[in-house]
Amino acid sequence: MQIRLFNTLSRKIEDFVPIKQNHVGFYSCGPTVYHYAHLGNLRTMVHNDLLKRMFLANGFDVHHVMNITDVGHLTNEDDDSGEDKMEKGAARDHKSVWDIAKFYLDEFLRDMDDLNNMRPTDMPRATEYITEQIELIQKLEKLGYTYEIPNDGIYYDTSKFLDYGALTGGSLSGQRAGARVEFNNEKRNPTDFALWKYSPKDVKRQMEWDSPWGVGFPGWHTECCVMSMKLLGEHFDIHTGGEDLSRVHHTNEIAQSEPIVGKPWVHYWVHFSFLLDKSGDKMAKSKGEFLGMDAVRNRNIDPIIYRYWIVLGHFQSQLAFSFEALESAAAGYKNLVRKIADLMNDNSGEIDQDLYQQWHDKILAPVSDNLKTAESLVAVQDLLKDKTVNNATKLALMNFVDDLLGLKLVENAKKLHDLESADAPEEIKTMAQKRLEAKKSRDFATADELRNQIDNAGWTVMDTVDGFKLVKKQ
Repeated sequence: MQIRLFNTLSRKIEDFVPIKQNHVGFYSCGPTVYHYAHLGNLRTMVHNDLLKRMFLANGFDVHHVMNITDVGHLTNEDDDSGEDKMEKGAARDHKSVWDIAKFYLDEFLRDMDDLNNMRPTDMPRATEYITEQIELIQKLEKLGYTYEIPNDGIYYDTSKFLDYGALTGGSLSGQRAGARVEFNNEKRNPTDFALWKYSPKDVKRQMEWDSPWGVGFPGWHTECCVMSMKLLGEHFDIHTGGEDLSRVHHTNEIAQSEPIVGKPWVHYWVHFSFLLDKSGDKMAKSKGEFLGMDAVRNRNIDPIIYRYWIVLGHFQSQLAFSFEALESAAAGYKNLVRKIADLMNDNSGEIDQDLYQQWHDKILAPVSDNLKTAESLVAVQDLLKDKTVNNATKLALMNFVDDLLGLKLVENAKKLHDLESADAPEEIKTMAQKRLEAKKSRDFATADELRNQIDNAGWTVMDTVDGFKLVKKQ
């Protein structure tokens, strides 16, 4: 099936043509492990996972690399100023930078697992590639792309790279119109960025290394270049990230990499839109308060509901988060699980291979066309209503849907079905029967009292066309 994706670089939807047949190499920007990931970060991670699953469903072998930033990410990303986020996080938590890196990475992986995201093939850490980052800077130095700002560090001269800003259609001369930071008079151009930062002479950093230029640490934009090239090769298929990374971070990655490896370094750039908070602004840690996955868990909402809510949207559209929206998604998800659980009551038929393939392609086609996941869910609803498809075929397709969208529909439907299939004790059945008779006699007070007794005994009574159903509580 032809895969199509919106390429930020060309600003249009393009047919995907892999560098190597039946293989996809893609790199996604991962977390800076100085704090919990917020829901906007996690939206991006779900989209990465959906992209990977789409390629797998189309028969591709996928090599997915996601970096872990544990050094060099400064609080002001536009002008390479402020504190290193890792050092700042360590001071906030009164722990070493190594301890907070481990703690927040573990928390991030917990979120990834709860969202049913597949683990990347490789998750390299910036601190594991210091030597390679120094080597990259040395190559750029020999090519004449660098200069030194005394007592600050080694900087990249963006005026030397004529295609600077091409990723987002910006100007090419190393000038950024409307920059939201003041011009640093020590820089040659407003867009110049740090490749290597010197450690402050009066402060001992927890993370610093010797280099040809002095003791310090690498700039944030360098790590992704070396790790992607080391693990995926000098030319690879796809680079992804949040839309905020396109203007500076990814633009700077291109500026460092293409003078060394040539064009194109990356063939397709895919960027995911923001998650908006209740004020209508982009969700960000820099604002102080933010919502992480614990905010969802603490409301007794399964994180898979958050994933389902994301699947209902599109990666190029901003989403406004609210718990009301999440609760509405939860109702839709539970309804879908209910329908699938009902299929399990009679799935003894044979799988119709022709119908399976027809619906398989109907469900896969929208996701393959620029990740239109919501349209695939519409196809799923149509399938469940189609009386010409037997239950065995529908259940086989639901397993495919779970592989494609990662929604755990069949797993949760089976749990529901097993609970409903549990045999209630005779005394519970007797109470349920008496409740049904009380309802028929319009003795609603007695019916309500019996419902409460059944509920307190750990069962739920559900009215059906034929009478009632008893479901054991989880």
